This record gives sequence, C-alpha cells and structure tokens, in this order.
Amino acid sequence: MSSVSINQTVPSFTAQATSEHTVSLEELRGKNVVIYFYPKDSTPGCTTEGQNFRDSIDQFQDANTVIYGVSRDSLRAHENFKTKQSFPFELISDPEEELCKLFDVIKLKKNYGREYMGIERSTFLIDSEGVLKQEWRGVKVKGHVDEVLTAAQAL
Repeated sequence: MSSVSINQTVPSFTAQATSEHTVSLEELRGKNVVIYFYPKDSTPGCTTEGQNFRDSIDQFQDANTVIYGVSRDSLRAHENFKTKQSFPFELISDPEEELCKLFDVIKLKKNYGREYMGIERSTFLIDSEGVLKQEWRGVKVKGHVDEVLTAAQAL
C-alpha cells in the first residue's frame, strides 16, 4: 500500500482505539480529522503534545474537527496514558504499523548513537470529504497544535 499525498482522498481504514472504540474513516465523513502520530506514550514530548491538543479541544470542536493520537503502544498503555492525562480524544493502537505505513511515518531514527526504525512525530489534517489537506512531518512540539488549529479553522 502506498502512502497518501496532499489533496488525495485518504483510503478508508478501520483501527482499534481507546474506550473500546473502532475508528472508521468512512464514519467520520462530514467532520475534519486530525491524526497525529507520536513515538511513545508517557514520554515528555508526547505527553506535552497530547496535553496541547487536549487544552485546545474546544476550539477544534468549534472547527468541526476530531482528534486522534496514534502510536504503536498497546491499547492498555493508551488507556493508562489517556486517563492519566485526561485526554478528551481517543488514542489509536497501531502495533502492526498499518496506519504508520499508510501515512509513511516510520523513519530511521538515532538516539544516543543507536539507530532504529520508529515513528517520526507527524500530524495530518483530513477534510470532511476524506481528502488529506495538510501534513506536518518531523514536528517540534512547541507551537505545533496552534498551527494545526489554524489550518483546521481555515477548512
């Protein structure tokens, strides 16, 4: 499966998320969708990014936009992370990297001299018709959610 590009319709997918929720892109038609990929639950950058989305949830809802966080962590880890941080949105578990591959976010990373394949922090904005409108790759957390919100409000 090739990855999706800007102004392309995102192929329909179904994924397991927290709160025993099954996310289906088809069922989200009529709403804008933010899907943000992050490396790991309960790490400093990922926690801050999630908190920033949490703290802006009302503005996203006013812009007819739903938010989903995605990592390879288990649903159990996601439930703990979501509860501890009071996230008002669901977290998708992608251990088989199906969504990661669809959005091409698995990249070679380096940490303390060690190389490994991991999730590059990335965010995607899909419009109410299911078309990918904007993407942010190699995201730096500071100020990022404000950029995504501005883009969602402009749809």
